[in-house]
Amino acid sequence: MERTITIRVSDDLKRELEGISKREERPISDIVRDSLKKYIAIRKFRRLRAMVLPFAEAQGILTDEDLFREIS
Repeated sequence: MERTITIRVSDDLKRELEGISKREERPISDIVRDSLKKYIAIRKFRRLRAMVLPFAEAQGILTDEDLFREIS
């Protein structure tokens, strides 16, 4: 079920969103919805990363290259 929420934004942010909406030919609500989805996904990723990081470091996985070497 979809719900409607109301938010307040500054005039500058509203103008920016309107400009993006016009250039991309997409409704502002789609842009905001996509932005919220990405924000939530990033927060989840960072939380999981923080939980796993100590275990990875204990195994000597300190960089992206270390990780890629382990999974390749």
